[in-house]
Amino acid sequence: MEIDRPGPGEDLNTTGSETPPRQAASVILLRGGDAMLELLLVQRTPHARFMGGVWVFPGGAVDAHEGQGDAAHRLAAVRELEEEAGISGVKADGLVKFSRWITPRMVTIRFDTHFFLAPIPSGQEPVIDGDEIVDMGWFTPQSALDAHAAGDLALVFPTIKHLEQLAPFDSAVALMAYATGREVLPVEPRVLIEGEVARVLLPGEPGYDD
Repeated sequence: MEIDRPGPGEDLNTTGSETPPRQAASVILLRGGDAMLELLLVQRTPHARFMGGVWVFPGGAVDAHEGQGDAAHRLAAVRELEEEAGISGVKADGLVKFSRWITPRMVTIRFDTHFFLAPIPSGQEPVIDGDEIVDMGWFTPQSALDAHAAGDLALVFPTIKHLEQLAPFDSAVALMAYATGREVLPVEPRVLIEGEVARVLLPGEPGYDD
């Protein structure tokens, strides 16, 4: 994937000193049961220094009091889901881990983000705070990708790649069944600068190991 500039707040590191990634967690909230697949995206306020105006899955950094390891990521995921989308009642141990993405080493602000799947609890609807999160919407993965291609939805690379992974599934139940018990390996994209264009490469793509 080629980009002509980093995402909002994703300045490239020109000092040569690598920033250690901060631990983070995110929830891909699902609805549709066995009939369809829709997921929740929320829009960060345009005033945010990092990822301002971008549509993302609810999530954020792990707090120190939440500890370390998988349990800490699960606690952070549940907390962020409630803070950013007003969804409560999701059990930390009921989350299904889907992926782990580490920000490229050439980016100044870095996260080691664990993504989890969760169906929306019965009877609940998302509610945004209007401050940190200013808008929300339910999308099929393909409709979100189409809206981004049309210039109507600001997305960043990790969200786009997740939506592409999710698009083949025709229901939330099918996606949960696929992900349950699946081994999750970390993905760390690389940024390759070619002139004035930055190319983002994923493991296994030509040039990644050069």
